[in-house]
Amino acid sequence: MTMRETARETAYAKINLALHVRRRREDGYHELETLFAFVDAGDELRAGPADADNLALTGEFAAQLSGGDGNIVLEALAALPHGGGWAVSLDKRLPVAAGLGGGSADAGAIFRMVERHHGLPEGWQALAARLGADVPACVASTACIGRGTGTELEPIANDLAGVPVLLVNPRVPLATGPVFRGWDGRDRGPMPTGDVRTIALDGRNDLEPSALALVPQVGEVLRVLGDTSPLLARMSGSGATCFALYESEAALAAAVDRLDRAHPQWWKLAGKLR
Repeated sequence: MTMRETARETAYAKINLALHVRRRREDGYHELETLFAFVDAGDELRAGPADADNLALTGEFAAQLSGGDGNIVLEALAALPHGGGWAVSLDKRLPVAAGLGGGSADAGAIFRMVERHHGLPEGWQALAARLGADVPACVASTACIGRGTGTELEPIANDLAGVPVLLVNPRVPLATGPVFRGWDGRDRGPMPTGDVRTIALDGRNDLEPSALALVPQVGEVLRVLGDTSPLLARMSGSGATCFALYESEAALAAAVDRLDRAHPQWWKLAGKLR
């Protein structure tokens, strides 16, 4: 079936409520235990029929991406049967190299679009994993536990769904590779068990020290967020974005106001956990 209408999809920002690094694997990757969660905002994608697949980029962070070969959106389309060509526009609202799974979220949105119009093929999970370790989780964009490199997913009921969340990035890109290479190799123990709230509050992010060594501004973001009386403040993924969870909309609004006045240069996104 050829797409006959304009499809729209949000690429929901991914955060890691907890990220435990257990060991370096012989293949060069790291064995992880992580709790994925997603914010109800992110990049915005539209797609319509075209003679061939193509991608147009707009938005605050568009200049940091290539719209040609090598873009994960086009790679996701190429990996999936989707009828005729698709003209995709991507409004890039999430910072790049920021620990929010931005590219993976964009690919996940493409998977959802294809699913809605054509259905996903058998084995789509493996196709998603080949695009990136976060992509399988980003397809559903609901809270889940990730193991292995993050591609082995387990469902979990999200008792933090609807909780207000603030994302803050100091506008310093931070590539994933150097952060993982800076991990000290010490296994600090498994991720806690229990519900999402328990895992988040009792868990940790083992990549924070490495990220701090590369981008000291992460520490300032965490300090400022910690002063806003959050339920939890932590770095997401490999950074440099940090998040804070709040018990109420009023507490979130107060935190946003405080940061807008004290640090207007930082990138911020307020929303709720999905």
